[in-house]
Amino acid sequence: TMQSSGHRFRDVEHHPLLADNESYDSSSSSEADMAERVWFIRDGCGMVCAIMTWLLVVYADFVVTFVMLLPSKDFWYSVINGVLFNCLAVLALSSHLRTMLTDPGAVPKGNATKEYMDNLQLKPGEVIYKCPKCCSIKPERAHHCSICKRCIRKMDHHCPWVNNCVGEKNQRFFVLFTMYIALISAHALVLCGFQFFSCVRGQWTECSDFSPPVTVILMIFLCLEGFLFLTFTAVMFGTQIHSICNDETEIERLKSEKPTWERRLRWEGMKSVFGGQPSLLWINPFAGFRIRRLLLRAKKGGPEFSV
Repeated sequence: TMQSSGHRFRDVEHHPLLADNESYDSSSSSEADMAERVWFIRDGCGMVCAIMTWLLVVYADFVVTFVMLLPSKDFWYSVINGVLFNCLAVLALSSHLRTMLTDPGAVPKGNATKEYMDNLQLKPGEVIYKCPKCCSIKPERAHHCSICKRCIRKMDHHCPWVNNCVGEKNQRFFVLFTMYIALISAHALVLCGFQFFSCVRGQWTECSDFSPPVTVILMIFLCLEGFLFLTFTAVMFGTQIHSICNDETEIERLKSEKPTWERRLRWEGMKSVFGGQPSLLWINPFAGFRIRRLLLRAKKGGPEFSV
């Protein structure tokens, strides 16, 4: 910790030399080049969990489409539920990708050098904090993640299922991810209920293109998956909305940290995370996405790995 007499320098994260899109690395030739790199964490456990998430969604889509909907004699029942389920699955996986590949609000790494301190032109009595783990100037409400090996602004927690921290810049996508996973889980459970009822009533004749034992096993696994994911994501979604409305991260709540910042009103907190006035853009994970910019970043700097 770097201290002097006086108060803490709370405006350090808003200082011109600490812009949100800055990504400092003493080994790079240009800070601008680092700022353009794609964010990705090379964590074995996180990558396995992220792949499992996609496989489980694909499995659910397979069972819903090929076991329950395509064999159905009700054309409109199959079309409506098929389109709805697949749209929700695409939205869920898109939200997952954006959560995983979006910089959660990483503080520039290794910027706590003497030269950098001199450039800040601190006034007498101003105090800033230095993270000894990543050697960076630590803004207020930032916490160090041992997996990302970076300090993250407004870090809520590190989630292995998205292989990333949930922080200031990607919390919106994480909330959408939990919401859409909860919706497709509930939808899958409802469809399973109708399918079981239909199969029992028809004595399992022409119930599915698969044999009755295989159909039962596939649907039982889907029910278990749907119940577990619905419970987990619904609770997480509610927790995230509660944290946003209270302007308090999960880490701050667990540590019972007394707020030294001016808390936003509940509605202001929602608008801050989701951006602007309420609209359909709030639930659109593609909002603000630019394929051309992503390709340019990937070509220019390649992915930034946690090391």
